[in-house]
Amino acid sequence: MLNYDLNKAGEVRKLQLSELDEIRAETFESARSYKEKAKLFHDRHIFRKEFTPSMKVLLYDFRLHLFPGKLRSRWTDPYIALHFYPYGAVKIQDPDTGANFQVNHQRLKQFLELPRPENVECLILYEPSCED
Repeated sequence: MLNYDLNKAGEVRKLQLSELDEIRAETFESARSYKEKAKLFHDRHIFRKEFTPSMKVLLYDFRLHLFPGKLRSRWTDPYIALHFYPYGAVKIQDPDTGANFQVNHQRLKQFLELPRPENVECLILYEPSCED
């Protein structure tokens, strides 16, 4: 009778182990599926930077400063993009000094200029009078 109980217990244990393997496989598949969906969501919301030659760009200053100031922008004056090399290198020019140097395209962002005052139209709006 003891032998019969051990055989039955062994079969139950084998079933439990196979169920555990199935649960582990389902969990692995679920995690893989979640990661794929998260990657698709992330990639869909990434802003792709596209630069063209002679475009004005801002350069990110990543150097460590002793007292940088919390609210001070780390994006430096506009530069002019001259040439684009393979693997993300960009040749830019400082308009003040005329110096050319290469940087990684990840340190650049497009410079958006405000419209000049002569190109701005001004409309003066008055509140309508409500006379009954």
